[in-house]
Amino acid sequence: MLPEFIDSTVLFETALREQLYQKLVVQLQKDFALANIDIDLFDTITPTALKVLLHEKIYHLILEKFTAYLNLLYIVDVPENAFKKIHMTDAVEVAEQVAFLVLKRELQKVWLKAKYS
Repeated sequence: MLPEFIDSTVLFETALREQLYQKLVVQLQKDFALANIDIDLFDTITPTALKVLLHEKIYHLILEKFTAYLNLLYIVDVPENAFKKIHMTDAVEVAEQVAFLVLKRELQKVWLKAKYS
């Protein structure tokens, strides 16, 4: 079972250790495409660059394309109870927290696929 992640650093370390990082990037590409949102993820993106890019994209969606943002959360299947725990301060911090929730859910998906397929 995956541990409860406290931050994205631990999440990325786990993904790399379990050899799931590339599958995580592919899953993000897939779900963003399903939500009809352009995101430029390349195969060699570093965890730090991925975190920054995801944060910026979600921030942009919150401010400019809120319906697309909600659609993305639905497609990624971010748990509603986790979303309700977000501390509503400003859009930058909310985007950071949502990006972490998206990463957690996407890693959970690839971990489950790897374990049970």
